[in-house]
Amino acid sequence: MRICVQAEPFDLGAESAAFAAGRKDMGAIVTFTGVVRDLADDPLEVMEIEHYPGMTEKALEQIAADAITRFSLGDALVIHRYGPLKPGEMIMMVATAAPHRKDAFDGAEFLMDYLKSRAPFWKREVTRGGADWVDAKDADEDALTRW
Repeated sequence: MRICVQAEPFDLGAESAAFAAGRKDMGAIVTFTGVVRDLADDPLEVMEIEHYPGMTEKALEQIAADAITRFSLGDALVIHRYGPLKPGEMIMMVATAAPHRKDAFDGAEFLMDYLKSRAPFWKREVTRGGADWVDAKDADEDALTRW
């Protein structure tokens, strides 16, 4: 299991290849990458992401360990960026490895749902019209109920 909370961009291809390298006992590897999307009404200039170092990593380690146990994962990777990010930039990556695809997909979705709604990150959208903190969405909270 590897957890990275970083300001720097990551290389999706290199991270995916490194995660998959030498996995002869895993039949499935699932990856997901989140990208900062623009806003329809008022174009996004930047998404500012804040976190508390130490606390954030610990929380992500706990949920990744839970995913590994729950879904019989052989491994998990979570990369999440912080700082100012522009539309189109990669914000996060989740990768899971499991003997079977259902567990790999379910483990990845579990991690993504957690990151979206419970991970200790604070996001602020900055547009020409001003800056607003991103509120939790009911749909994100509802997604957690299936776990």
